[in-house]
Amino acid sequence: MSVIVQKFGGTSVANAERIHMAAAKAVAAKNAGHQVAVVVSAMGHTTDELVDLAKQVWGSHGGQPPKREMDQLLATGEQVTIALIAMAIHAQGHEAISFTGNQIGLLTDDKHQKARIQQIDLHRMRKELDAGKIVIIAGFQGVTPDGDVTTLGRGGSNATLVAIGAVLHAEVCENYTDVDGIYTADPRIVTDARKIDRISYDEMMELSSVGASVLQTRAVEFAKKYNVPIHVRNSQHDKPGTWIVAENKAMEHIVVSGCALKKDLTRVALKGIPDRPGIVAQLFAAVGQANVVVDDIIQNVLDDGTANISFTVEHGDVADLKPVVDKKLVEFGGGTAMYETNLAKVSVVGVGMKQSTGVAAKMFGALADKKINIQNISTSEIRISCIVAKNDAETALKAVHAAFDLDKASQP
Repeated sequence: MSVIVQKFGGTSVANAERIHMAAAKAVAAKNAGHQVAVVVSAMGHTTDELVDLAKQVWGSHGGQPPKREMDQLLATGEQVTIALIAMAIHAQGHEAISFTGNQIGLLTDDKHQKARIQQIDLHRMRKELDAGKIVIIAGFQGVTPDGDVTTLGRGGSNATLVAIGAVLHAEVCENYTDVDGIYTADPRIVTDARKIDRISYDEMMELSSVGASVLQTRAVEFAKKYNVPIHVRNSQHDKPGTWIVAENKAMEHIVVSGCALKKDLTRVALKGIPDRPGIVAQLFAAVGQANVVVDDIIQNVLDDGTANISFTVEHGDVADLKPVVDKKLVEFGGGTAMYETNLAKVSVVGVGMKQSTGVAAKMFGALADKKINIQNISTSEIRISCIVAKNDAETALKAVHAAFDLDKASQP
């Protein structure tokens, strides 16, 4: 019997009515002859409310609340939802059982608030699925080998979804959310954005990493590694959404599949750093140990034997980054650090870029036509990104979307 793993985001389980709708989708999959596991997020804005409550309690103490205790707090949101979903399924005449991350042995490393999944114990899930029950699993959370609760970062329930799908060899992972699928751009900003029917794992990873918020990048990495198809769907109806699958030849004919915007970036500019072997390695090793993800890096070597290094990070990581940078500057024996906020990144993504020319020129021209200054440029084989002022961000996204005619369906 094939396995389907479904995941319902916060808006899809925001109240009792929506919880029953989610339960009905799980029951329908069970009635269609599948074994069904369901991953759920906290209800509505519960996680945001818990974060706000923690800030109120922490008050003006300075810095951030202890990350271990934040994980203890935030993991409670999903525990509420799993019990309610299980109750709703029972009320609809089917058996269900709910599990926290700890109860299914979802082990992670000890990087609180950004933990990574290490392994999952199949025994309890498989036993209950084979007994005919629908298994409900708390997303976003796990436990260290020492028993400490961890969370997987924003969007971490998607990582749980695909990890469960991988270990259960699921036929498909259905990601139910409040949108109809993956769009060529954020439809809240670009009103003529078009829903994409199929997109490759690599394209989706790039879009996620540069701002598309429907799926966490690590979730797509899991899906690609274990070849688990993801179907992003709207929880309010049964229409097809967007399939995220392995790349095929037809996709290569579409030069640009979508564009994305990442707001709230901070550029860190380090000036007067000693120019000697090992400095950059030491700096970014320390940044990595602080669990801070770096975007673009630029280094310039000066005639006086020093170097300037600049890189961008998400603004929310600055509080963790500053102590690391300050410490390294002292160790280096010189240098200053400046932090520039109010930046954003606009990107275009498409596997067809591998065989196409002129993509960068078209993107840069579209931004120039809108008098938008490009501050940094970075690329991969299937992506081009530009750092722009945050005030220009939405105009930039609309401009590149129009330049590549992404409102029109591309024909292979």
